[in-house]
Amino acid sequence: MRALNELKDRIEVVAAVDVVHDRVEAFSKENGIPSFYLDASEMLEKVQPDLVHIATPPNIHYPLIIQSLQAGASVFCEKPLCTSLAELDRIASVEQQTGKYCSSVFQWRFGSKGQHFKQLIQEDVLGHPLVGICQTTWFRNAAYYEVPWRGKWSTEGGGPTMGHGIHAMDLFLWLLGEWDEVSAFTDTLDRAIEVEDVSLAMVRFKNRALGSIVNSVLSPREETYLRFDFQKASVELTGLYGYTNENWRFTQPKGQESEAVLARWDELALNTPSSHKTQLSQLLDSLDQKKRPLSSTPDIRPTLEFLTAIYKSAATRQIVQQGSIVAGDPFYDHVSGIRQQGS
Repeated sequence: MRALNELKDRIEVVAAVDVVHDRVEAFSKENGIPSFYLDASEMLEKVQPDLVHIATPPNIHYPLIIQSLQAGASVFCEKPLCTSLAELDRIASVEQQTGKYCSSVFQWRFGSKGQHFKQLIQEDVLGHPLVGICQTTWFRNAAYYEVPWRGKWSTEGGGPTMGHGIHAMDLFLWLLGEWDEVSAFTDTLDRAIEVEDVSLAMVRFKNRALGSIVNSVLSPREETYLRFDFQKASVELTGLYGYTNENWRFTQPKGQESEAVLARWDELALNTPSSHKTQLSQLLDSLDQKKRPLSSTPDIRPTLEFLTAIYKSAATRQIVQQGSIVAGDPFYDHVSGIRQQGS
């Protein structure tokens, strides 16, 4: 709502939907929303919105996305967009049928420094990528998992791999490019939950760069940390739930400093945070221009496939290749794969 209110010259919030009457009524009054509903179908029929923002528990995302697209609305959905590659491919199919778009909230891609870094990589300013680190070490206590839908495969869809580290991993993959193979471990070490509370993965990219990934909800000193070692520089990002330009650090090899490379890194004047507002603004631009928005289904499929590969590698103790999880594979139907079936 903060993001929507900051863009009220471009967008009007016309309705809210929740299954709890008192909650949605209070939310609507608090935010000046003119109408509220207890049923999404009724809202879609009566309001006919241009855009639906979905912020429900993960297992409800997919049916609401399909319903909204088929009703003629585009969708801006919180992560994870869905809990399987099968669902994502179905969403893409419905997009084609309806001419509407579904965009995932991956706001870390949209900060000005992240976008600038992406441009430098594409222009080969820093040389070849070599080594990467992606670390989401957060803390969620037992009370956090007392919320009924959390910590369960059927409703949350996964642990920190799906629900917490997904933002950093999406940025990591988006910057370093197409991944090739992954080997991973997951475990439930300390929380009384079905899903994992920690995961570790090693990834090889098609450009031969190697990466290390850690996701945890067991870490009292919370931090999100990404590091990218290129031939001509190391680039680091340290934060928690987002970043501005000040969260980035740039280091060149001693004795091999290049003023030209440093100048390219420092040339950015814009300082836009990685926020819902930043992404939503670009989404509105795309919809105004009748173009597919950034971070929609084809853009984010490599990320969901990578998360699925982490779970499959951990369950099977095998290296998983990109493109190998297809229809007929239980992991195609749910990220937990065979574990969803009780194995």
